[in-house]
Amino acid sequence: MISLDFEKIGGLVPVIVQDAVSGEVLMLAFMNEEAWQKTLETGKATYWSRTRQELWIKGGTSGNIQLIKEIRVDCDNDTVLLKVEQVGGAACHTGYRSCFYRKIEEGGIVIDGDKIFDPEEVYGRRDR
Repeated sequence: MISLDFEKIGGLVPVIVQDAVSGEVLMLAFMNEEAWQKTLETGKATYWSRTRQELWIKGGTSGNIQLIKEIRVDCDNDTVLLKVEQVGGAACHTGYRSCFYRKIEEGGIVIDGDKIFDPEEVYGRRDR
């Protein structure tokens, strides 16, 4: 098995998450070594929350889990690409399919996507 380089950025590696069918980039997250092992063991995307300082299985609260379809590792062994089936349709905690639902257009920000769920109903808080 490949050995990831968790030392470059303090025990973490960035993880790009992409829809396995459409190729849409859904989110960017981070994994520590434990999250990496859990992901490999369970087939469900597991990340390290830099904010809460804990492991989190994507969709553990919302039900919008990510089932791993393919894993790729870059040439330096320090970045992971997960191709996933996004169960429930939304990858973003704000309720959108992708975390990249905002685009810069004519000097302003435009929302490019529809909300799939209300974060206040799911998490008990408003989106950021």
